[in-house]
Amino acid sequence: MTDSAPQTRRRNPLLERLHKEFSVFRDHLPLAIGIHKTLTERVPGLAKAQVWTAMQQHTGSTRYLKALVENAPRYDIDGNAVGTVTAEQQAVAAKTLRERLKKAAEKRKAELEKQQEEQQRQQKLQQLADKFNPR
Repeated sequence: MTDSAPQTRRRNPLLERLHKEFSVFRDHLPLAIGIHKTLTERVPGLAKAQVWTAMQQHTGSTRYLKALVENAPRYDIDGNAVGTVTAEQQAVAAKTLRERLKKAAEKRKAELEKQQEEQQRQQKLQQLADKFNPR
């Protein structure tokens, strides 16, 4: 998965297979509503939980959410346009992306503060060591 923010996700063999076999997944195009039903018909033997997990990972990816633009076409498993993205769907995607970016920024800020505190701690320890260990 190549999203803009590095994430640690477990590999999903079904999702990898879908990316290889179907361009709509590989290209992160907006998917037709109910595409999971077509998927289970087209690829027999898939467990409902497998499909659900793969779809959650795919449709929750940053790249997919960015593709959800109002009035953009939605595609079936064969790449045929079968509907459009609504304003409400775009708003939900945009909100999810904003929250994700905010959370990532807060995490980076906390990590930076932690590093700065550690540097200050090390400086103070060095000052004490220099004070009590004359050379």
